[in-house]
Amino acid sequence: MTNNKYLLRFFSLSFILLISLNVFAQFGPRIKSPVVNEDNSITFSIKAPNAKEVSVNMMMKNYPMERDVEGVWSVTVGPVEPEVYTYSFSVDGLKVLDPANPEMQVGQAPDFSLVNVPGNPPRFDELQDVPHGTMHILKYFSTTQDVNREVYVYTPPGYKPTKKYPVFYLRHGGGGNETSWYVEGCTANIMDNLLAQNKIVPMVVVMPNGNVEKQTEGGAYGAEGIQIMADELFTDVIPLIEKEFSVYTDQKHRALAGLSMGGGQSFYIGLGNVDKFDWIGSYSSGIFGGIPGFSFDPEERIPGILSKSANFNKELDLFYLSCGEQDPRVEHTQKVVDLFKKNNLKVTYETYEGTHEWKVWKHSLRSFSQLLFR
Repeated sequence: MTNNKYLLRFFSLSFILLISLNVFAQFGPRIKSPVVNEDNSITFSIKAPNAKEVSVNMMMKNYPMERDVEGVWSVTVGPVEPEVYTYSFSVDGLKVLDPANPEMQVGQAPDFSLVNVPGNPPRFDELQDVPHGTMHILKYFSTTQDVNREVYVYTPPGYKPTKKYPVFYLRHGGGGNETSWYVEGCTANIMDNLLAQNKIVPMVVVMPNGNVEKQTEGGAYGAEGIQIMADELFTDVIPLIEKEFSVYTDQKHRALAGLSMGGGQSFYIGLGNVDKFDWIGSYSSGIFGGIPGFSFDPEERIPGILSKSANFNKELDLFYLSCGEQDPRVEHTQKVVDLFKKNNLKVTYETYEGTHEWKVWKHSLRSFSQLLFR
């Protein structure tokens, strides 16, 4: 019986090996893509033997690819600066994520593949040999939107339930969700590295889902959508965080910021509730101009922000705006900054090399977080 058992196992393994060799012969070796080369160039590859035209889109540029005799299309881009980049393939006009790469920008739907070009020494947003905090995923029922939601929460290294921590609510942009600041924005790495350098105060960072689930007039930037997001934040998210984590509950120890869509939400929710947040930031928001059919009147949406700016200056410890220097929104942002300053509203404004992209937003997060809770 024992010999039969081993014989059966031998034939089973032989059969599996035979099938594997047949599959290998039919499809060939697994494509390795992307490959980051020593000079920081990136080689992209995809097998599409029946395709007539294939390209890779990266940094808002299309790079045509060449086909080999096995039907594998390849191209080398760069060298490029150390950074996390998004890219996708176009196969006969069809957008395709890299089937050889599990790293992707998820958000509301898989949108782009991701490739990391590491720095030497490691970039400020890369994993470094420092103490690491903990990421928590909390599930809750949104009474505001009548749906189940998730929120990502970062706690710093050495977090102790017996100690109180300030809390920073960090909102994503359009097309993203609660995973965005963690996956693409590298928030945990940024906070860990800054803490190791004693550049920030230990804080809890909360990354909620900022999407409005139902159709509203004006969408995410309209008054109705903003109110829904404010109601969910105050009714569902903040009470959940204050129940599950040891955080301060006063405005002095609460910050609110976001990018793009989340920047607009943070602007309206934060400035409309200065009794709840002392630290407000908006990165690359489109509310200041450039969105078709959307007009921006700060005094109308935030009464007194221009006419009674001294009241806002007294309430806020920080009002921060930022934008990419090549972002089409930068001119509109500069104009509103000038308007605020003309009306004596205190605002900290920074720009960074880049377009409407994560590189800019990670730098904004790095800078903004160093100003908090001082």
